[in-house]
Amino acid sequence: MVWLDSRLLTVLTFFPAFWAVLGLFLPKQKEGVAIKLWALLGSLITFAFSVVLYGKFDGQSSSLQFVEKVQWIPSLGVSYHLGVDGLSIWLVMLTTFLMPIVILGSFSAVEEKVREFFFLLLALESGMVGAFLAMDAFLFYVFWEFMLIPMYFLIGVWGGKDRIYASMKFFIYTMVGSLLMLVAIFYLMHQHHVQLGTYSAAIEDLYRLKIAGGGWLSTQSLLFLAFALAFAIKVPLFPLHTWLPDAHVQAPTAGSVVLAGVLLKMGGYGFLRLAFPLFPQAVIQYQGVFLALGAIAIVYGAWIAMIQPDIKKLVAYSSVSHMGYVVIGLFSLNTLGVTGSIYQMLNHGVSTGALFLLVGMIYERRHTREIAEFGGIARVMPLFTVAFMIITLSSIALPGTNGFVGEFLILLGTWKTNKIAAVVAGTGVIFGAVYMLWMFQRVMFGEIKNKENEKLQDLSFREALVLMPLIFMAIWMGVKPNLFFHKMNASVAAFLDRAEFKTVVEKSAHSTVDRIGKF
Repeated sequence: MVWLDSRLLTVLTFFPAFWAVLGLFLPKQKEGVAIKLWALLGSLITFAFSVVLYGKFDGQSSSLQFVEKVQWIPSLGVSYHLGVDGLSIWLVMLTTFLMPIVILGSFSAVEEKVREFFFLLLALESGMVGAFLAMDAFLFYVFWEFMLIPMYFLIGVWGGKDRIYASMKFFIYTMVGSLLMLVAIFYLMHQHHVQLGTYSAAIEDLYRLKIAGGGWLSTQSLLFLAFALAFAIKVPLFPLHTWLPDAHVQAPTAGSVVLAGVLLKMGGYGFLRLAFPLFPQAVIQYQGVFLALGAIAIVYGAWIAMIQPDIKKLVAYSSVSHMGYVVIGLFSLNTLGVTGSIYQMLNHGVSTGALFLLVGMIYERRHTREIAEFGGIARVMPLFTVAFMIITLSSIALPGTNGFVGEFLILLGTWKTNKIAAVVAGTGVIFGAVYMLWMFQRVMFGEIKNKENEKLQDLSFREALVLMPLIFMAIWMGVKPNLFFHKMNASVAAFLDRAEFKTVVEKSAHSTVDRIGKF
């Protein structure tokens, strides 16, 4: 156990990929039963490792824990450096929690190249966990880019009829933003050499750099924009969101769940871990811009979702709207907003992940996602309808569900910073209820006009097993949010109280209010 404690993060990061490689040597079977069970077992073991991490994690400390550091490229100061704190612990847990659900939910959805499909899912899990745990900027970039490869193939090989277009668009958008971030990372490593005499890519070392700021096009602002572009594309933030609906609609169900549940969170996490503490003056400079873009994304995503004829595309645009809340919460720069944003990332992973699974289940039965093709489903699929209703209520932030807690904290935090942005975001709650409940009403109620809907089978035992953990979490997170907050509160406080950041906020308070008040 002592050895495991000292290498727990490495085991947690690379075990899924190692397990995936072993799975390639399993004997072939007609339906791929062995590889499906093998992948499920590997994801459950990974989740067990994350539970061990959670149990040993000290929520009262804001310091990095379970730190592992080994020199990788000494001449450039690049290290294999992993660590976890309150900003990342729950995102790691979300990743390992969703993966067994995704794999179990894919048992009947994948019929071709089964071995390769589950290999890519497990490899993707390693990339996502590694990105959340990396404490070296270059290592973070390596994991960030690695995640593109499995997702590119998941969409491009197992996706819909326009899968090649969607996968290429996803890859190009993300790659372009990432290249600018890489240039900025190299610049920071060089500045560390200039200012402190040695090269280093350690994130905590880069925090100590003094980068000239104070203007819209200062060095600090330009570096911030390089990072912010990569993170805004991943969120995705309006107007850089156009790759997301295509990727979601064309991706297989598993790809959509992982994309919405985890990959989009990389953008919010990147702002927290890198952009904010590295470039505090630039964050203040562009605070109003990002509050405006976040508020626009909330309303725009909701309006576009409202007119979608395809259920999956509706859910995809709802992600644009929901992640807009994450952005305005982060840029509120206060405890309520930042805590709410982290919690909202968890909520979105649970609720929207469940929505994509539900859409996938109905698609497997009817091979269509057109809302007009349904109606009266509740008469023949009562269990499915109940599950869909609970997750819908969670998605629209009904009090007592997880969505309410996150959005309420974000709106309170944003109100303290910019009342106009808070009011605009508040209308998104109303619009969200409109498009989700209207879709639910058209799909589930009314007369059964399509004869193909009369013979639809209700949830199977496996499908119920897939949905039950998500339904439980949607309710549990709404009833007992403090169980989640106590692991992140210390790190959020330390993040906001960071000396350099706090000083800039205090000095810029009045000018900031004036500037963002013009939004």
